[in-house]
Amino acid sequence: MTEKTLLSTREVARFLKVNEKSVYSLIAEKGLPATKVTGKWAFPMHLVIQWVENSTVNYPNPHSAPPHSPGLLIIGGSNDILLEQTLALFNALHKEHIAVFGNLGSMGGIRALEQNKCHMATSHLLQEENEEYNFDFAGKELGQLPAVVNFCRREQGLLVAKNNPLSITSIKDLSHPDIRLANRPLGTGTRLLLDRELIQAGLTGEKIKGYKREFAKHLDAGLEVFAGRADVAPCIRAVAGILDLDFIPLRWERFDLLIRKEIFFEPKIQLFMGILREPNFHKLATQFDGYDLSICSKMVFPKDNQLKSRKRNK
Repeated sequence: MTEKTLLSTREVARFLKVNEKSVYSLIAEKGLPATKVTGKWAFPMHLVIQWVENSTVNYPNPHSAPPHSPGLLIIGGSNDILLEQTLALFNALHKEHIAVFGNLGSMGGIRALEQNKCHMATSHLLQEENEEYNFDFAGKELGQLPAVVNFCRREQGLLVAKNNPLSITSIKDLSHPDIRLANRPLGTGTRLLLDRELIQAGLTGEKIKGYKREFAKHLDAGLEVFAGRADVAPCIRAVAGILDLDFIPLRWERFDLLIRKEIFFEPKIQLFMGILREPNFHKLATQFDGYDLSICSKMVFPKDNQLKSRKRNK
């Protein structure tokens, strides 16, 4: 029997070690992959195996542990102005530690977390329903959800030149043949948001001048507009304030920290979490436009008591 085999109801029941009636409940309630062939249920073997793996609790980690040094904290993922300042604050307050950042984009950060190349990932990937962030992407990549703690909420939009000389007011204006875009790379949350907005506006990125010109950081994209080499860039409001440019808001988003549950209570992780409650950190945020710390340091997933129970059981 190969992974591409189609199983019958009886065969999938035998494979899952349940009775046949339970199979129908698993289809309806748990999303067991199934299709109807000539009126009868059939189950693609490879999808059933994948479903079992994705439903597994205490998912085994196939990779080696993150680089082990008690004083080294590696963060990878989405770039952010306030995050950079926070890393500097952490390093200044905790001389026995050093926090370093790898600018990989949101999806790159999640993949680095999956491969145990970092201790913490930063991400702001908007899900299909345009309400929730990060869960679907992290669940698919990691096999189970990590701990998710909010770092901040921040405002995303379009960065344009001072006084908006081209009168750009919305995504639809990007279709104008003379408007030049400075874009963000694939795999970043900002690029994902832009592409979603383009689809909703009925536009194709390939027809926008500069769509394939990608810049690794928000500030890099903003500098293209500041220097006059681009007319618009998807960006966070903080960059508009730094460069004294105009800003067209699109939405507020949740920017999260993703941490594997098994290392959540390590001292360096907890020291970084502690920074988010420090007055000095909140004072930092007031120096930039477009940040909201109302849910900063809050556990988004799982609930606090679930993690505390994990800590007690260690």
